[in-house]
Amino acid sequence: MTIASTGTPDLYLGFTLLVIVLLAVDFFVLRAQGDHRVSVKEAGAWSVVWIAVSFAFCGWFWWYLDVRFSREVANEKALEYLTGYLMEKSLALDNVFVWITLFNFFAVPIEFQKRVLLYGVLGAILMRAVLIYAGALLLAEFHWILYVFGAILLFTGIKMLILAERKPDLEKNPVLRWMRHHMRITNEYRGEKFFVVRDGLRHATPLFLVLVVVEVTDLIFAVDSIPAVFAITDDPFIVFTSNIFAILGLRAMYFLLADMAERFHLLKYGLAIILMVVGVKMLLLDVYKVPAWITLGVVSLILLASVAASLLTSRPTEREAGSGGD
Repeated sequence: MTIASTGTPDLYLGFTLLVIVLLAVDFFVLRAQGDHRVSVKEAGAWSVVWIAVSFAFCGWFWWYLDVRFSREVANEKALEYLTGYLMEKSLALDNVFVWITLFNFFAVPIEFQKRVLLYGVLGAILMRAVLIYAGALLLAEFHWILYVFGAILLFTGIKMLILAERKPDLEKNPVLRWMRHHMRITNEYRGEKFFVVRDGLRHATPLFLVLVVVEVTDLIFAVDSIPAVFAITDDPFIVFTSNIFAILGLRAMYFLLADMAERFHLLKYGLAIILMVVGVKMLLLDVYKVPAWITLGVVSLILLASVAASLLTSRPTEREAGSGGD
């Protein structure tokens, strides 16, 4: 039995309400804690919570499909969800590494970073909802758009592989340069405030600049990651839920990896290969449809291999690199 989409208005409404509740809990916990430094232990605990919620939803989703349709449909769709979730979670790591570079560039105090990331996650959810809806409409009308998605993924993977060692040059960021030339900006942070009034005039703080660049980078990553999930499944509900659950845990993932980013120096190569593999899979969709379980296995293997290789090899520090000729 094959069904085009598992999503119904009730399911979309129920899932949206669930996300709102989860975000509200996260927001109120954030306010109660105030501006404090998030420890690795706290970030790890929240990461476990978000992953557990994602898998609990998968279990409920499987049960729902098993009751409403059949065991075959339930197994197929639950596997597509898990593959899409792992794919998004993996690609989100690159987003996290960009955040680390961004916060270091602006010297954002770590106790202020969590508020920026909370609003960043909210913006990412809204942008992805719009892009997923647009992508589903395009696929429904134009099947050939899959080849465009596949080409985008393949090109992005090759580009990421070539530029893996190049760090983003934020000084040349066009959005950042435009804001600096067209807005009144304070030279210092004012707590967690995005705007302050000085001499009767409203000024943006550097924290607002950081937030805008975070949102722009989220949009750029969404353009790459959403086609990747459409390569796994053409079910918009699965694309939507796997994307959103992967995003919800991004803030905790950032604080978990912030102090360990350099240890995973080969991960970018693994992510680039994943994008290339998925791009080729999409380009060959009408020739051979790769089962979801094979895609899940390949993505997991590449991800684990790149993490293991990173941990088993050491990257020379700047000091070591500079003293190599002495």
